[in-house]
Amino acid sequence: MATVAPFAPPQKSTTVRNPGVPWLLRAAFAIGGWVMPGATVRRAARLFGTPLPSSHARALAAPADDAVIGQVESAVGTLTTYTWGDPAGEPYVLFSHGWSSFGLRCRPWVEPLRQAGYAVVAFDHPAHGRNRDGRAILPAFAEALATVARRHGPAAAIVAHSMGGAAAALALHEGVQAGRVVLIAPAADLREAGNRFGRMVGLAPPLVDRMFQRFEREIGVPVDAFGIQHYVPALGMPALVVHDLEDSDVPWEEGERYARLWPDARLLSTSGLGHHRIAGEPRVIEAALRFVQGEDVGERVVSSPNLPFGIA
Repeated sequence: MATVAPFAPPQKSTTVRNPGVPWLLRAAFAIGGWVMPGATVRRAARLFGTPLPSSHARALAAPADDAVIGQVESAVGTLTTYTWGDPAGEPYVLFSHGWSSFGLRCRPWVEPLRQAGYAVVAFDHPAHGRNRDGRAILPAFAEALATVARRHGPAAAIVAHSMGGAAAALALHEGVQAGRVVLIAPAADLREAGNRFGRMVGLAPPLVDRMFQRFEREIGVPVDAFGIQHYVPALGMPALVVHDLEDSDVPWEEGERYARLWPDARLLSTSGLGHHRIAGEPRVIEAALRFVQGEDVGERVVSSPNLPFGIA
């Protein structure tokens, strides 16, 4: 089993793993980019903002017998919620899942948190899990998290994975309150996420730029405004960033960026867990729980032009 290790100067693998995209899809985007660029961009934008169909099937198959399942109306659609314990009478931890995931992915965390005296609240982001409506884009994720948080009041902690981590940081910037924050493999740059998507499906860089122009017209905000350097430095609560050196979906450097820019953040690096296993790894859960309870976990990251990475 991979071990959770403190931050050390990165010696990460440079291997680029096959994302498993069907070659016919890549060929369709490559050819379509030449012969029908407008239609190809529209198709790419839909795909980029739509979770994998398996998200719904996995959410429905996941055991939820011990959770109270509810719904909350939001500006981005009806959201399915999952609650363990009493968030009104106990400190609670709010979970924010990643793209093409679902709220019940927090199940490995529930028992340890309940034993520690916390209620647990999770939810399915727009178009994910048991939700059929909505758009799976970052502003909608942030609004969904804010809606659930407003329903229950300030959380003792927010635990968020991948795109859910980016949404948590944005929601905190926009007024959501939490005592502590745990970000697991958080995405830091929406434009770079789009570039990775383009490379994955074979969409030419100029068409990726056009795809983002469509998003900007839809949301009325420049894509680059979602770069975490614009708002993370103003966040005041303690944060723990956990990221795997071998993450091939969201590079470790993006987690390091959060830890470096967030004034009271620490970084815990792992090895061998990748992007998905890290979210349910028992040793990650144990370390995060110690952090939620007030312990210092991980290392403080500092940098300068002459020292790109370092430890304070």
